Order: sequence, then structure tokens, then C-alpha cells
Amino acid sequence: MLRIKSLLIPGVDKKLLARDAAKLMPDVSRRRFIAGGASLGALTLLTGCDVVDSSSAETLLAKISKFNDSVQAAIFDPNTLAPTYSEKDITKPFPFNAFYTLDEAPTVDGDAWKLEVSGLVDNKKSWTLEELNKLPQVTQITRHICVEGWSAIGQWSGTPLRDFLKLIGADTKAKYVWFRCADDYYSPIDMPTALHPQTQITLRFGNEVLPRAYGYPIKIRIPTKLGFKNPKYVVSMEVTNDYKGGYWEDQGYNSFSGS
Repeated sequence: MLRIKSLLIPGVDKKLLARDAAKLMPDVSRRRFIAGGASLGALTLLTGCDVVDSSSAETLLAKISKFNDSVQAAIFDPNTLAPTYSEKDITKPFPFNAFYTLDEAPTVDGDAWKLEVSGLVDNKKSWTLEELNKLPQVTQITRHICVEGWSAIGQWSGTPLRDFLKLIGADTKAKYVWFRCADDYYSPIDMPTALHPQTQITLRFGNEVLPRAYGYPIKIRIPTKLGFKNPKYVVSMEVTNDYKGGYWEDQGYNSFSGS
């Protein structure tokens, strides 16, 4: 039988904790949670966890976040496309967003840059920007949705990531494609998302070479994910079965983070 310990958590606002936990739940669990009183008592009933201190609260929220990831992954349909828009819908100016100012954004020498490829792939050669630009490209006008609550529509052109993975002989049964960037950012995406037809190695924004503000020389555009899952200034990618964390994921953000 489930045993619930004291719900008094030193230094933790119980109402805020319950509210934040509810945000991380899928709809079904959220409805059960609210129906149960939206309290830490209801939260323990959903998770089977005892909440007795701040550490326990963090562990509980991490478990809910992981559960939320698994639910999102289970219901993700790799054949369902994100909405697309017309040129008149494009947000101008398209905002710059990062964990630093634009002045601090990395300046990458495109002539010297190479995309390093590693992990579960047949061909581990490095790719120059010139080589990537010779690959067939497609254009999408899609909405970028930020976890901070704003969104913007932009036009992105590049080669579908699934085509590139096929070209390099990637093991598409692997769990993740993991990216590292010139600004020390890093983030994984699950393989079904990597194979989604709109997930793209982006080389151009609008009618110009991808600007520095948006990730030159390449970014990974993923309209089915929240913005922080769209890495910019990418320098390497690895196909792997190991979960290696991410810049924001290591700070508590959901890893799946579908938009």
C-alpha cells in the first residue's frame, strides 16, 4: 500500500511545486492531478513517491518529466507534419534568441569549418560547407516556438536530415542523434524526430546564406520541437544509443519537448 509521508517541505512553496509539476504532465495525468486536488498529496498518488524535502521534490519532478518524455515519444507520429505558412506570414524581423547576446554569438569561419560525423554510421568522413550545399535542398516556412512563450515564423532551406543520415549510412535503429555546437551548446534528438520529413540541416534563411544570428554555418531546424531543441552553429553530430544529456536538459528541461 502506498505510504505518504509528511508534505511539509522546508524552503519549498508547495503550491508552486504542484503547479510546476502539473505543467510537466501529459493531459490525462494532468486532469487526474487537478481532479485529485492539485496538491502534493495528489502528486504522490500519481507517482508513488514520498515528498519530504527539497531533494525529494526534485527527484519527483524529474520522474514526472521523464514520464512526460516517454508519453510524448509514444504518441509522436513521424508522418504528421507541422503547419506550414506563406511568405506573407513570415515574422519580420525574426528574433534572435540564445542564452547570450548577439554580440556574444560565435563567429565561425565557413571556409575552415567541417561537420564532424561519428558514432553508428558507415561513413565517418567530415563534411565541408561546400559539400553540404551541393546536396538537394528543400524549403519550409514553419513556426519556431520558444519555451519562453513566444513564437515566430521563418523560411528555412536545407537538406532533410533523414536524407543525410541515409547518405552516411547511419543506423536508424539507434536511439539518438546528438549535436555539439560552436558555442558549447549540445543537445540530443530522438531518432524518430531525426527521421521526420521536416527535420532539416538548415543552410539558408529566407533568400540568403544562414545568418550568424540564426546559426551559421548550419543549424538543425525541427518544427516539431520547441526552439531549444533546434541547435545552432553545429560542429558535430553523433548517432548513438547513449543518452548524453543536453545544455538545457541537464538543467531540468524535458528532453523530448515536442511543440
